[in-house]
Amino acid sequence: MLKGKKVSESAVHDQTSVVYPNDLNPYGTLFGGRVLELCDRLAGVVARRHCGRVCVTLGVDSVRFLAPAKHGDTLVFKASINRVWRTSMEIGLKVFAEDFRTLDRIHIVSAYFTFVALDDHLRPVEICPVIPETGEEKRRFDQAEERRKMRLNLPNRS
Repeated sequence: MLKGKKVSESAVHDQTSVVYPNDLNPYGTLFGGRVLELCDRLAGVVARRHCGRVCVTLGVDSVRFLAPAKHGDTLVFKASINRVWRTSMEIGLKVFAEDFRTLDRIHIVSAYFTFVALDDHLRPVEICPVIPETGEEKRRFDQAEERRKMRLNLPNRS
């Protein structure tokens, strides 16, 4: 059996990006797809840190756009692994928009990404377990299993 790793060993705290004019939609707020792209890249870093392998996005769910970000805001990302199954893992992300003048932050996006680790032949491989330590990490660990059950019960779409 593979040795487990703590959530804190792969987590990313306070990764930042600035919202520029080319990131805005016609309403002058951040494109949802742009922030999801940044989230996907960061979730990939967390996944790779956890298992030391190339990882690919299997799915994204429970995406919630809670508030807009605007030109000049600093986006602040927090990402950590919630749970590991045999060859897949769930990574949770929160994104905040920070006003660079006041440093006030608002929570703008929450999402869950599922990643699969691959071997050199692009086949899924077993991932080491995650060890939640804090009460918050344990809560996210438990809730990840509930989300997985819901994902697996979704009807196939052809």
